[in-house]
Amino acid sequence: MTDAGAVHSTVPCLALDIGGTKVDAAIVGRDGTVLIRDRLLVQEHRGHLFESIVALLAGLAGDEGPQVLGVGCAGPMTLHGEQVSPLNIPEWRGFSLRARLHEALGLDVFVDGDARALALAEGAFGAAKDERSYLSMVVSTGIGGAIVLDGHLLDGDLGNAGHVGHLNVVTNGRLCSCGSYGCLEAETSGWAIEDMTGKPAYEADHATRQRCAELVGRAVGTLASVLDFNHCYVAGSVALGYGHEFLATANKAARAMAPMHYSTQLEIHESGLGTDGPILGAALVGWRATSS
Repeated sequence: MTDAGAVHSTVPCLALDIGGTKVDAAIVGRDGTVLIRDRLLVQEHRGHLFESIVALLAGLAGDEGPQVLGVGCAGPMTLHGEQVSPLNIPEWRGFSLRARLHEALGLDVFVDGDARALALAEGAFGAAKDERSYLSMVVSTGIGGAIVLDGHLLDGDLGNAGHVGHLNVVTNGRLCSCGSYGCLEAETSGWAIEDMTGKPAYEADHATRQRCAELVGRAVGTLASVLDFNHCYVAGSVALGYGHEFLATANKAARAMAPMHYSTQLEIHESGLGTDGPILGAALVGWRATSS
């Protein structure tokens, strides 16, 4: 287990995962057991999303529940999640998530990016337990990522390091929600595939799936050449939904982009976390902060 994935607390944590389409909340035991959970869909709570999240958390925590809340949230965000601006939640721009959750619930609240939280979980409970350097990424409605090097999660100046979804993969490509063109997210995310094909990502044809996998692989290979890691763990409904063919194509493309001698063992693996990964990561955000 890397330092990035270490679990230092012995008490359960209230955990919240905020994505572009759904919000999950749970109480998580220190061994990674999800003790109780609930969910809401973002689209059904437009205009009162924050209030619905507070009600969701209060219902789980009760009067004597955990006193620490760990949050994984789509970004970008400022340092420690003081202000978040999830690209797929346009009503939240510069939203003071940590402070407002603390005020509403009276709990110690710690916030980090959802993909960064997933990387912590991959190191603590998933397939990266024995790795000191790896890329963790999500290919789903959006695309996010985080990088662990030498056992440490890379933070960057404002805590946004590893956002692989905004690596350019197509010159003069499609407009991304970040404002740039040709980003990996603009070309291969669930929302991009639906926008291009007029169908949900899970109904994409063979050519679209192959293109998605190849572009993801090229992005992974580029980063591996720069940062000297040999393992990438991928999660998310698009990547996992496209199955083994996705991994085979992505691996071939990644290796073509990383021919240096130190990248000869580069491999993209399926995440070892299953569907609990994001909520486990959110709990680790809380545990990591309270133990530092």
